[in-house]
Amino acid sequence: MNRFFGACGVALLLLYHYGHAQVIEFDSNGLKYQTLTKSGVTVMFARLPAHLHEYSIIQVAISNGSAAPYVIRPEDFSYVRGDGAPLHAVPASTVIAMLVQKGSGSDLIKLVTTYEAGIYGNPHMKSTNGYEQRRQAALAASSSRLKAAAIASVLAMAQTKLPPGESTDGAVFFPTEGKPLTGGRLMVRTNTDVFEFKTD
Repeated sequence: MNRFFGACGVALLLLYHYGHAQVIEFDSNGLKYQTLTKSGVTVMFARLPAHLHEYSIIQVAISNGSAAPYVIRPEDFSYVRGDGAPLHAVPASTVIAMLVQKGSGSDLIKLVTTYEAGIYGNPHMKSTNGYEQRRQAALAASSSRLKAAAIASVLAMAQTKLPPGESTDGAVFFPTEGKPLTGGRLMVRTNTDVFEFKTD
């Protein structure tokens, strides 16, 4: 009888272990990615080494493998510091407005180069409605102010309704006074779940 209860306990422990989603880490083009799947939705992110004025940046890709649409917003991303203080990502419109006012050509080139190095060299990132599609649509901008706004809107993840089977990517910006995001946790809230990632 003790053997039976012992076997049941081991089986329950294994079910508990494998029933919970597990963060997977991998490196690609010098960036350290973490990915997690819950309820059919996969969230993948990496911290970008560049910052833009007072913002630290993460690169995010989200794939909807569920049967229902998901609304994804930058405001659903937060970074919880080691002391427990949450830092919320800003809407894409905030970053676009800042770049139109303060952005220089070198800022934008550095950001685009860093972002593209991450997405084009990452075999795990397959976006159906992300940066590349937005980039092609924005190439027609002519004035320098419009170009700055267009580039920012191409890079920044805006609110998106992601249908089943679709994926997207974008940059999410945290107001950190240019300091890196370290020693805390990234939290992402979706329609149904909370994704949690530990950062170095």
